[in-house]
Amino acid sequence: MSEDANKPADNALGLDQSEIDRLLTQQLSSSPKQQLFQAVASRRFLQENVKIEPYDFRNPAFLTELELRRLRLLHEDFIRYLGARLSLFLRMELGLKMAKLTTLSYAKFTDGLPSPTHLCLFKVEPLLGVGILDVNPRLALTIADRMLGGRGHSVKLERYLTEIEIALLEDIINIILDEWCAQWKNEQELRPIILGHENNGRFLQTSPKDSVILALTLECSFGDCSEQIQIGIPYYTIEPIVRKMQSRRQKDNASASTEKRPQWIEAYNHIAVPVRAEWDACDVNLREIVNLRVGDIIELPSNLFEETRVLLNGTPKFIGKVGLEGDHAAVQITRKISTTTPNASPDGRKNP
Repeated sequence: MSEDANKPADNALGLDQSEIDRLLTQQLSSSPKQQLFQAVASRRFLQENVKIEPYDFRNPAFLTELELRRLRLLHEDFIRYLGARLSLFLRMELGLKMAKLTTLSYAKFTDGLPSPTHLCLFKVEPLLGVGILDVNPRLALTIADRMLGGRGHSVKLERYLTEIEIALLEDIINIILDEWCAQWKNEQELRPIILGHENNGRFLQTSPKDSVILALTLECSFGDCSEQIQIGIPYYTIEPIVRKMQSRRQKDNASASTEKRPQWIEAYNHIAVPVRAEWDACDVNLREIVNLRVGDIIELPSNLFEETRVLLNGTPKFIGKVGLEGDHAAVQITRKISTTTPNASPDGRKNP
């Protein structure tokens, strides 16, 4: 066997060991490009302008940005009316503002509930599904203290509510649910029913774990107490009325986009409007007017009669052509004066 056969294979490429190590280091340090696989079994490298967003296929429903925006507007009205109504009921200012409105799975919603807390389970007739209303215990105790004649100072203890405090809080919960149902009255009449109360959301089984929940979080300020109220509604509960709201808006938009011809009102038949025709004949200075004598001739433009301005109640509206109709002078309207003409004076003349 010859000596050439014993030489390393890298010598055949003209590279020594240090160059090979450097190439391997560069290859490992450079991040690999992501690949997109297409339906035709071909692949291409990811371009910079391609945006990939995660999507959870386990959720059976998904709210679009438009649907979520409409629900946000509806719940903003709900929060405004609810704050005013609760302030009147408690005879003390209660501030509410939206902290978050989002969709998430039922499992994530129940796992995020604090402990201890007070949960109210309710149903909205005639819709399906059970909703959850979460009230922070400190806020609930502060409201109960106010309803018993107290000054509404924050209660520092965090404990479960007694039966008497739960009974008092039900009046507040009924107001919240009634006001929430009232926001859907244009779509369907709803009636809330309280099913029961719980103090731990870990063992709730009111909906499937993978069902979508519309979660509304409210920041509530009452006296020196500032806590949260959460409302969780299964999406399959409100889906029928959301579809009704969408179809109604589409009909309203379609009817608004349809051009309607103006209708004449009979009461306008006998209203008299002064009409006058005039020309911009020529410019004459004061000396020439003083020197005018009988028999003098003033030269006028040849197209004067074709540029007759017609004024309605002193406002220029049309341009017409002067002619004769039997024994009377008449003006034939040729075009309308645009009201958006720039540099126009009140008499219809263009300013220099």
